[in-house]
Amino acid sequence: QVQLVESGGGLVQAGGSLRLSCAASGIPFSIVTMGWYRQAPGKQRELVATISSGASTNYADSVKGRFAISRDNAKNTVYLQMNSLKPEDTAVYYCNAFIEIISHNYWGQGTQVTVSS
Repeated sequence: QVQLVESGGGLVQAGGSLRLSCAASGIPFSIVTMGWYRQAPGKQRELVATISSGASTNYADSVKGRFAISRDNAKNTVYLQMNSLKPEDTAVYYCNAFIEIISHNYWGQGTQVTVSS
């Protein structure tokens, strides 16, 4: 049974920081591409950042230089460090695991991030 459990969301003022965590179980974590996506009210879910099994990273242009994704394979956990937060970063943030060999995505339940101006 695959589980992705996010934590670390909350309310923060503009310019502040938050760190999201996603603990994974039931998947071969070390060989899986992990990612963070977000969905704001009335908008489609969008990519925030991904990190491959080899630790290559990819970011949306809107978060480059402010957010950093990392992984700890020993803890089966992926992180998203978010700095210099803006009100437009307000969204539900979802953890994603993409298992390439079966071309399947798994999703967490999401964690709310709210940035006040």
